[in-house]
Amino acid sequence: MPKAKVHSGAAKRFKKTAGGYKRKSAYKSHILTKMTTKRKRQLRGTSMIHKSDEVLIDRMLRAK
Repeated sequence: MPKAKVHSGAAKRFKKTAGGYKRKSAYKSHILTKMTTKRKRQLRGTSMIHKSDEVLIDRMLRAK
């Protein structure tokens, strides 16, 4: 049986947890010098993917 293809970009961005999928916050990759320290601190954590988007993530990661 051939190996199932996985969207490699999605595999790097999303992690499966018991409660669903988690992702990093957006707007944290560049132009950090213009952001306030408070804003950068708020973007530090992770967020959970909404339930309606989990079907798409499952499809990209081929999770069952």
